[in-house]
Amino acid sequence: MATEVRVPTLGESVSEATIGTWLKKVGDTVKVDEPLVELETDKVSIEVPSPVSGVLSEILAKDGETVEVNALLAQVSEGEGAAAPAAAKPEAKAEAPAAKAAAPAAPAKSDMPAAPSAQKLMAENKIDAGDVSGSGKRGQVLKGDVLDAIGKGSAPAAAPAAARPASSADDAPREERVKMTRLRQTIARRLKEAQNTAAMLTTYNEVDMTAVMELRTKYKDLFEKKHGVKLGFMGFFTKAVCHALKEVPGVNAEMDATDIIYKNYCHVGVAVGTDKGLVVPVVRDADQMSIAEIEKEIGRLGRAARDGELSMADMQGGTFTISNGGVYGSLMSSPILNSPQSGVLGMHKIQERPMAIGGQVVIRPMMYLALSYDHRVVDGKEAVTFLVRVKESLEDPERLVLDL
Repeated sequence: MATEVRVPTLGESVSEATIGTWLKKVGDTVKVDEPLVELETDKVSIEVPSPVSGVLSEILAKDGETVEVNALLAQVSEGEGAAAPAAAKPEAKAEAPAAKAAAPAAPAKSDMPAAPSAQKLMAENKIDAGDVSGSGKRGQVLKGDVLDAIGKGSAPAAAPAAARPASSADDAPREERVKMTRLRQTIARRLKEAQNTAAMLTTYNEVDMTAVMELRTKYKDLFEKKHGVKLGFMGFFTKAVCHALKEVPGVNAEMDATDIIYKNYCHVGVAVGTDKGLVVPVVRDADQMSIAEIEKEIGRLGRAARDGELSMADMQGGTFTISNGGVYGSLMSSPILNSPQSGVLGMHKIQERPMAIGGQVVIRPMMYLALSYDHRVVDGKEAVTFLVRVKESLEDPERLVLDL
């Protein structure tokens, strides 16, 4: 008896995913809940487990193929006796190339419509469905089949590809072409959309980190002993941002056609770099949390991001974003909005600099701050006021405790 493996529900507003990597191959024995395949969505990677113990008897979606929710991915034959038919399947497939070689000009016809991703690719490349042989179930044309047809020269390549600059013959062997992950494609698309849509402007300031650093040095051991988490800078910055958002609500808003939606809550996104790209998990209701609670949640989200275990719920609903380029050594940058949010705060490297204070030149640990904002929603006065309030809270952290 074979059990179907289908694409699970992916989360709010996510209707499709890309096959990342098959963790098992046809004929492998699998246990219940053992991961079979990794799916890449616009926001996170998801492992699809086996619903039963048995043998992976058939894989129906290729690496790189786009699949929709509930699409059939594979079949698992239950029980040990299922191993025999699974072993026979590769031999049956091995006959297919020979058959194609005997009649290369006659692609297999199918009553199954091409997969949506394949239809889109054929339309972009002006390929007729009858010119592509389908390798899917019942001869369905998949995205991989179209790519194979283009690669073999049996179908015309897309016009934009012809315009791509060619590398010299000497340089070509030293280049490596790697397909962008779905997450990287989404990052690229959304950042460009933010630039094209929002009237984005950045205002800058600098903050003297002396008070926060002294407070952290004084209480870090006691803080970690009591709360079980290290006292970092992100807790102070998140709390300072929440105070400023309440005073300047436009920075905590988004534009929807001719309306502005003001968020009466603070879901603060914290940008985290991973080996697959930048993700922005969300600290929900950060304005209602203590610095210790914020540090614990940021620690949990950071670990989940690096381990590829973020859920869709962890990634949704942010109203404002903090990006800390300082951990990589950045001294100054202009962050790009995380659309549809109207504000993003860029933190940077703490660096000792000579400052004029009370008529004296003293050395202080300084950090540049950058607030990028959507000028359609936020006026310049509001943006500057917001950044000054963040600066004031950090230079006098007692304000955070006293809610001033």
